[in-house]
Amino acid sequence: MANYICSICGYVYDETLGDPENGVPAGTLFADLPENWVCPLCGAEKTDFNAEEGLQPNDSKPILEVQEQHDDLRALSPMEMSAIFSNLSKGCEKQYRLEEAQLFGQLSEYYSGQAEKEKAGSLAELSAKIQDDLKGYAGAGQTAAGASDRGAMRALIWGEKVTKILSGMIPRYKKNGEALLADTQIYVCDICGFVYIGKTPPEVCPVCKVPSLKIKPVQRG
Repeated sequence: MANYICSICGYVYDETLGDPENGVPAGTLFADLPENWVCPLCGAEKTDFNAEEGLQPNDSKPILEVQEQHDDLRALSPMEMSAIFSNLSKGCEKQYRLEEAQLFGQLSEYYSGQAEKEKAGSLAELSAKIQDDLKGYAGAGQTAAGASDRGAMRALIWGEKVTKILSGMIPRYKKNGEALLADTQIYVCDICGFVYIGKTPPEVCPVCKVPSLKIKPVQRG
């Protein structure tokens, strides 16, 4: 029995376990999966999966390439470290590596506790940062396409859509204020970051097409 890894989101299909939630019994070989079977997490097709390969003897000591240090490098802030470990925790959780997910989560909480409380910014500052993010997608997309990196291209497409959605929320909030959030809940897709404001989330994420169980409510402080 072998494992196959989704190149888009990192989900691991274990032939030993199968995918019972989607009608695939344990012991089903990847080659025997129906052609219409898709990744349970992100909806990627079978062609987006790669076989997990073990380390070869010559791979036991990877060659490390020396990187030139630039003057503009800086130490990451505690909040940046917290965000990185939080993302690593979520990535491990999606791959059912629960022990690693818990440890990364603890590191995220530690650095979050070390961070100074940031002063709230204005809507104008937030809008400017969102617009800066949007400017970077074109160049990043060209780089990913040039490298034929389908996973990066998929992530960039999702990211640009989500960022545009956030950009559109700023004028709505300026117009309606807190009334926009009255009797509603904020939901965020755990896969692509899609943000939704409403009473109940959509049945399927409009960005990455995962079911609503992956669109989770945000706890308001």
